[in-house]
Amino acid sequence: MAIKIRLTRGGRKKKPFYRVVAINSKAKRDGKFLEILGTYNPLKDPLEFKVDSSKLDKWLNIGARPTDTVRSLLKRAAYPEESL
Repeated sequence: MAIKIRLTRGGRKKKPFYRVVAINSKAKRDGKFLEILGTYNPLKDPLEFKVDSSKLDKWLNIGARPTDTVRSLLKRAAYPEESL
């Protein structure tokens, strides 16, 4: 079972809000997830990205791989590159 760290969409039409979650790679985008790691709100200026670093480290150590979008958000948030 491959685990991904990716975004799930919430919010209303034209008002997106995302959760950063650990999820089975075969699950649907908004399907059942394993754990919520943080949130991302692209509508705030500057955009709001919050992630629990201890939970993120736990999943990265298990072998979870972030998607390209999550990886770029983590880089913006100054998360160390070597841990990704």
